[in-house]
Amino acid sequence: MVRHDEGSEPGGQPLLRPVALGDLELPNRVVMAPLTRSRASGPGLAPTDLHAAYYGQRATAGLIVAEGAWVGEGAVGFPGVPGIYGERQVEGWRRVTGLVHALGGRIVLQLWHAGAHSHPDHRGGARPAGPSAVDPGEVSWTAAGPKATVTPVEMTRAQIEETVAEYGAASARARRSGFDGVEVAANGTFLIAQFLNPRLNRRADAYGTDRGRLLLEVVDAVTAEWDGRRAGVRLSPYWTVHDTSPRARRAGYPYTADEATLAAYDALVAELATRPLAYLHLRGRAVAGPGAVPDFEEFARYRKLFDGALVANHGFGRVSGNAVVEAGIADAVSFGRPFIANPDLVARFALGHAVARGDESTHYGGGARGYVDYPIWAGC
Repeated sequence: MVRHDEGSEPGGQPLLRPVALGDLELPNRVVMAPLTRSRASGPGLAPTDLHAAYYGQRATAGLIVAEGAWVGEGAVGFPGVPGIYGERQVEGWRRVTGLVHALGGRIVLQLWHAGAHSHPDHRGGARPAGPSAVDPGEVSWTAAGPKATVTPVEMTRAQIEETVAEYGAASARARRSGFDGVEVAANGTFLIAQFLNPRLNRRADAYGTDRGRLLLEVVDAVTAEWDGRRAGVRLSPYWTVHDTSPRARRAGYPYTADEATLAAYDALVAELATRPLAYLHLRGRAVAGPGAVPDFEEFARYRKLFDGALVANHGFGRVSGNAVVEAGIADAVSFGRPFIANPDLVARFALGHAVARGDESTHYGGGARGYVDYPIWAGC
């Protein structure tokens, strides 16, 4: 097990060692997790120079997984989130990737579809589409504020095929935008996770009897646009009521981490291991509270089924991150909120310095404040 005084020996920390995630060569194992910050303004949902500055400040991460980007207009589920379905968006992302690369960084783009976790406000009054006509019981953020989700329209076979094609086209645009790869968002409460959920996916066709089929078709479409292993998948098998809204808790939450759910993910992860993926990005269970550390066995369960690179996420700090890598359970660890207020997170880990807390009131929406104005530690 790694020593707990590794701050005095930066090179001795497992998190600071180089690693290859598929064909992605990283100088360290500190990954920036995708963080929705809702800074895309104006028509077209294109990233701006503000996005370029934000990601450029964090280019010392071994890998940046840029915020989820909508794969099509019908995928939109939150305001202010950029897309990857139009040429203006490609141009905006080129400025982001160009700056990150100029500063020595590596960056992939997460591909996102809200599915039934959207709202008619995002769709010109039309109901969103999902695997089945079942309200997920979530809250959708709109320009007018939070609103309850509605019962979605069940996707037709043609709509599913069109969605898979959108993922493939988005992957191709990400490559043209200069990204080093892409990540498929199959976590949380969004479209692909909805198809994986037996309480939301009640279909009688092949996408219901095999609930992982949509994800596998998306992975095949996405990886076909890249040479080698440059696509990852993010999963959250342990997602439960503790990760969601009070409304969903009252409604009888459809997500659970019971043994049947975990067994279904076992089979899915084993199937993903046959695809040409760069990595599996696994979000663990919500930790019990302040000071608690993730249960390494939750990640070890899927490590045994996936022989590619594994990125562990959720609740890790410097010590626990070093420990899970040293134990051989994860190849890298991703950090979300710590990167908001600490653009120099890698240096802070290396030197053993404290990690600053961010201003939560600025996490979503707005301009530069709370986005690109966090200072680098004066002694770094």
